[in-house]
Amino acid sequence: MSYGHQGGKEYGALKKKQEEMLDEINQEFLTDEDYQEVEELADRLESSKKQFMEMDENNNGELGIMEVKRLMEKLGQPKTHLELKKMIAEVDTTARGVITYRDFLGMMLGSKSSVLKLILMFEEKKKEKERPKGIPPKRDLSSLP
Repeated sequence: MSYGHQGGKEYGALKKKQEEMLDEINQEFLTDEDYQEVEELADRLESSKKQFMEMDENNNGELGIMEVKRLMEKLGQPKTHLELKKMIAEVDTTARGVITYRDFLGMMLGSKSSVLKLILMFEEKKKEKERPKGIPPKRDLSSLP
């Protein structure tokens, strides 16, 4: 699905509209009694929104098979077409073969584990790791394993 634009104001307006739509869904989850026990719900919704917007390459509010495929490749976890379909089917509540933002939030905040959720959580934890700063300490041959 091509929108016929290269960026600029039109792209900014499209992203803003998408963000507003996702914010409305976040509000639904904030007021939903099923999710009241989730720790730091507002922060988790915000980080999930950013993650989803990053993955939604065509900005249509859904993650299709090719978007999930590119995500998995970017994470160093390439999957076959059949594996991708199974991953999407685990999460897809609309039976359309795509992951909507509601499906995505249900997966990330719900207690049910899915392959995609586990991979995304693993990548998030890996990202948070602090890298040492400064020059590395001097070593000699005897200190090497």
